Amino acid sequence: MKVEIYSDIACPWCFIGKRRFEEALDLFPGRDGVEVVFRPYQLVPDAPEQATPHRAWLAERYGPQSVAMDARVAELGRAEGIDYDFDTALHVNTFLAHRLLHLAEAEYGARKQAELKEALLKAHFSDGVDVGDRERLTAIAVAAGLDGDRVAAYLAGDEGTAEVRAQLAEARELGITAVPTFVFEGRWAVQGGQEAATFLRVLEQVAEQTAVEAAPAATPAAACTDDSCAI
Repeated sequence: MKVEIYSDIACPWCFIGKRRFEEALDLFPGRDGVEVVFRPYQLVPDAPEQATPHRAWLAERYGPQSVAMDARVAELGRAEGIDYDFDTALHVNTFLAHRLLHLAEAEYGARKQAELKEALLKAHFSDGVDVGDRERLTAIAVAAGLDGDRVAAYLAGDEGTAEVRAQLAEARELGITAVPTFVFEGRWAVQGGQEAATFLRVLEQVAEQTAVEAAPAATPAAACTDDSCAI
């Protein structure tokens, strides 16, 4: 079974959704046969390349309710072992980070990509790291096991740019407007950072459907709408 997760490093619900999905996957009997790949999505594609404080940006966009929004996510994150620090988090364009994730999948495989995704989310939301900075991205990649010289050269050029832009376009064509969105076998989609029990049921249902080859091919459509980040 292949699961493609459309998400953004700048989406707090993507961090929660990742942890909950992994919890479900650990409980799924067929977990060894599941390939998980992260696909790019940008909530704010025109975000600046120079980092600015997250709190200021969110307040400008959502007003006074932004404080409560962060507080709710932080509370739910603690239950998943995530330490959100929105006071130090930075608002910055995530395209470089998505390119780095593309490199990880292409040259190291899906599991290494997942490790890097976790590291990038932690760096962004817990450690106040500028994930739009090439040197900081290289350091994160090296810590995750990627070759530093290769990463530095890759980020200095435009390699992977066309591929990532194509994947971003594919997300739009699929009708994805909020993240995280989990697409199973290219046919079924679940949107939002659902509870682990929900993800486990979906994994079981997809496994049953594919086993009997009874599922109709269809354009993925969001099956859930709660707990996600939307444009």
